[in-house]
Amino acid sequence: MRRPMVAGNWKMHGTRASVAELLKGLGSEALPGGVDVVVFPPSLHVERVIDGLQGASIEVGAQNCATQTGQGALTGEISSTQLADAGCKLVLVGHSERRQVIGESDEVLVRKFEAAQAGGLIPVLCIGETLAEREAGKTLEVVGRQLSSVIDALGIGAFARAVIAYEPVWAIGTGLTATPEQAQDVHAAIRAQLAVENSEVAQGVRLLYGGSVKAANAAELFGMPDIDGGLIGGASLNADEFGAICRAAGN
Repeated sequence: MRRPMVAGNWKMHGTRASVAELLKGLGSEALPGGVDVVVFPPSLHVERVIDGLQGASIEVGAQNCATQTGQGALTGEISSTQLADAGCKLVLVGHSERRQVIGESDEVLVRKFEAAQAGGLIPVLCIGETLAEREAGKTLEVVGRQLSSVIDALGIGAFARAVIAYEPVWAIGTGLTATPEQAQDVHAAIRAQLAVENSEVAQGVRLLYGGSVKAANAAELFGMPDIDGGLIGGASLNADEFGAICRAAGN
């Protein structure tokens, strides 16, 4: 049985004062024992968050990594091995903001996925369609292509050590949320695409939903058979709200 995961993506949020307050709040939350809880702070705050969560059942991940492992001449980048050395366990790869705003291609993201694993991190591959693509009936085509880029380059076995997050771009930070049925349909299609290559890997990989998940809708979303938890944006900046979402995954 797949163990649920709730991951909080803090994005480009956090000052020294607000991070301290959030860590204090997270430390007082009653989190369910049967759920893997992860937070992804900005790189600037990673070590502080790792130190501040000592003793808490919360892992820390990074929001991005370089396409290269190790160290070298790449100003402004941070490698997967450096992140692992700092104490990170996971890293986001292909979040829609990296794809849409920064312009990262599938080719670049495959290299980041590979570098993450080579450096000892678990990649969380984010995939999803825009509103225009959904309205054109291309959701499964787009999601399938993004998934295939990794399978074709690295093989299905790469997903034995990875997590996949389906995040419809039109639902991120907009207040709009895919219905549980809409989300389940896409999650089922993702798992079916993986199963064509290897049914064991398909059944083992965790699929998270992201897109305006809140405490009020979490339980219904997480109740779907192929949704194994959530990648939470804005709601993860509120310890009480985030804790309630984690407890929903535990139920």
